[in-house]
Amino acid sequence: MRKRDVLTPIGITLGFIMIMLAIVSNGGREGLAIFIDIASIFIVIGGLIGSLFINFKFEQIKSVRKVMGEAFQKEDRDLHGLIHQFVHLSEKARKEGLLSLELEIDEVEDEFIKKGVLLAVDGMEPDVITDIMESEIKAMEERHYRGRMIVEKAGEFAPAWGMIGTLVGLVLMLNNLEDPSSLGPNMAVALITTLYGTILANLVFLPMAGKLENKTEEEIFVREIIVEGILGVQSGQNPRILEEKLTAYLYGEKLRDPENDANEADMNEA
Repeated sequence: MRKRDVLTPIGITLGFIMIMLAIVSNGGREGLAIFIDIASIFIVIGGLIGSLFINFKFEQIKSVRKVMGEAFQKEDRDLHGLIHQFVHLSEKARKEGLLSLELEIDEVEDEFIKKGVLLAVDGMEPDVITDIMESEIKAMEERHYRGRMIVEKAGEFAPAWGMIGTLVGLVLMLNNLEDPSSLGPNMAVALITTLYGTILANLVFLPMAGKLENKTEEEIFVREIIVEGILGVQSGQNPRILEEKLTAYLYGEKLRDPENDANEADMNEA
């Protein structure tokens, strides 16, 4: 179930508020106005957009809004409910056979689970099922990476364009040393562009990219549980053992196989 992730807007808003409070506390409202410079905005935002246009395809540029929107969404996965679903499928498969799962497939919303169950019903070997499902996971990971890459690049380009703005401001300042009135504005461009680029990178783009990466890792983790569940159902594993095995994922460790433990004990005795 998808919901709004309030932590992302709260984090961005809180960061900007803290910066503004720090400025106001030392310079008042007048101090806040000093940090607003149109020329610096043009350099950083315009240069950043230009760099992204050069670096990415038009299709990727169009998807940036959707990709960044994912950082403001979250999907609550009921892992306990997922485990109970596989326990139910395992019980039905043991009682009525794998073909009986075709009747259950329409009630499953997750397409990844559907595909795995259909592969099991079709009589695929466990190795083949694993290869196909793992390929799906890798494809999903690569797709997420390609979408996330544009946000990561924006985080890299923003400070660089801030530095370019600093160089522009310094050149303007040094070129007009005979005019004292121009030193202040040119120095402001020189420093504020770096500030803008750094804030955009470290408060917006890089944290968003990090959140998107975390979401990908969570999705991979859930799909690994699904693959393990599909293999358990396909092999006719005891529902109680399957439940314990899948539940072990929730605690970060896998259940030890009793047969392996017995074999190890026999070898030690020998």
